Amino acid sequence: MKIRINYPIGQVSKTVFFLLIFAACGSKKQETPVIPPPTSPLSQAYIGYGVINVSYTRVNTMPEEDSTSPGYLRRGSVVCITERRLSKNDGKSESWVLVEGAYSGWLRETLMDIYDNEMQAETASRLMGR
Repeated sequence: MKIRINYPIGQVSKTVFFLLIFAACGSKKQETPVIPPPTSPLSQAYIGYGVINVSYTRVNTMPEEDSTSPGYLRRGSVVCITERRLSKNDGKSESWVLVEGAYSGWLRETLMDIYDNEMQAETASRLMGR
């Protein structure tokens, strides 16, 4: 003689559903910081346009603080950014950008505000009182 137990299908499916929900909510993933990659050789001809946001800064021939300099840029100067590079200095990573403008060379990215296009950069430069 066999004993038969009948479970309503709706109750079983609800139980399975809730078990899956609790299993999915139980694990928490750790967030990974996003680090911008160096400029891809397949990217467009420029990254964006920068507006110098300090009184004046020295343009460097290499992405290093103690490299030679072709000249200086003043606050509000607009430059075209063509490349981005991460450089380690005393164990800290710094982002440097290669710029073209009155002088071409490397600047620390923190010395400028970056815009998507030249018109936005020119407007920001005018608002700085240049």
